[in-house]
Amino acid sequence: MQDHNQAPINPLPAITWALSLPMIAMELVVNAGANGIVGGPGGIGWRSQAVQDFAFSPEYLRQMVIQQQYPLDGLYRSFTYPFVHTDLTQAVFVIVILLALSKFVGEVFHWWAVLAVFLTSSLVAALAYTAIPYTQAPLIGGYPPVYGLIGAFTYVQWLRASAMGSSQLRAFQLIGFLLGIRIVFGVFSLVVYGFTQGVGWDWTAEVAGFLTGFVMSFAVSPGGWSRVLTRIRRR
Repeated sequence: MQDHNQAPINPLPAITWALSLPMIAMELVVNAGANGIVGGPGGIGWRSQAVQDFAFSPEYLRQMVIQQQYPLDGLYRSFTYPFVHTDLTQAVFVIVILLALSKFVGEVFHWWAVLAVFLTSSLVAALAYTAIPYTQAPLIGGYPPVYGLIGAFTYVQWLRASAMGSSQLRAFQLIGFLLGIRIVFGVFSLVVYGFTQGVGWDWTAEVAGFLTGFVMSFAVSPGGWSRVLTRIRRR
């Protein structure tokens, strides 16, 4: 018998809403401004202003390190750039993937573990992006921390494959496909624009985000290191 009291959509973990709502709110505001619904003529430039205020600048961080000065304006950008996007299309893709992955991971991990993976992947991705000497373009959008959640998703699939006795390499099919596409387009951009033009390197942040999420899962997943040590002892 059909349950008429069942929710029309599957309930999402609170951490999923906590991460996605700021992105949704940002897009609603900047698009409302761009379409003249709010803000008047000044609303047209709200997205550009948001990018200036919240995007991560690798050159800014390099100058901070050189001068040994760390203003708050430069520090928080490593965590705020995922919440502002270049356009509506990028935002929609990021939000949809975030909703799906954070729900899946959030049903396995504690809420704080999902948050830790997201924020740490965001930070490490920004640092890895800065470590590339040619990067000049700002880092914008939620793909790097979302790739961190893909790392956590891959970890869960990896453990499940091991428990079922199937090939653990299958757990890496999703990330292999996604990163393969990103790297191909990234290398194409580098060839077209040149390696020193500061564009086409954002895939390095996404790789760093994935690796961070996967490695962190060994520590923050339920069971954490104890499960890993148990497996090592069995071998």
